[in-house]
Amino acid sequence: VPPVSYMHICETESFSMGVFLLRSGACIPLHDHPGMNGMLKVLYGTLRIACMDTLPAGAAGPAAAPPLPAAGSGPCLRALFRSRQHYTPASPPCLLSPHTDNLHQIDAVDGPAAFLDILAPPYDPQHGRDCHYYRLLEGQPAGAEPPALPREVWLVETPQASDFWCGGEPYPGPRV
Repeated sequence: VPPVSYMHICETESFSMGVFLLRSGACIPLHDHPGMNGMLKVLYGTLRIACMDTLPAGAAGPAAAPPLPAAGSGPCLRALFRSRQHYTPASPPCLLSPHTDNLHQIDAVDGPAAFLDILAPPYDPQHGRDCHYYRLLEGQPAGAEPPALPREVWLVETPQASDFWCGGEPYPGPRV
């Protein structure tokens, strides 16, 4: 049984629309939507969404070198960890742009959850719009309080986690 399922609603040259269904405790790992705008609206349940922005290579700020990632990992990049918030059906949508909140992780909190996902334009690897996964490069002692936000962090590109995959569900609604 997949931890996450996707219900495809429609896709055009301009946008894609679908619903993600997360089992209790499921997580969509830290990932991006390069060159894309997005809207995520919780339909049921509670999600915790952590959002980050990529920082340009020459951006001002701490110039410390990144921690050493594991051998075989992808490139490192600096990011601004902007927020970690809970979203429910009563919350406004979580919005992302190519430059703001484009890196994010989505966790189901206290039970299953579902959200409407709209991306514009849709994924298109031939035009540089393919999803990449990342891991935060910072250790935190067990039981420690999370550091305050916003803060600069280092990320390393990774393959999709072996314990994350997305199944498919038929869309039972009206034609869009």
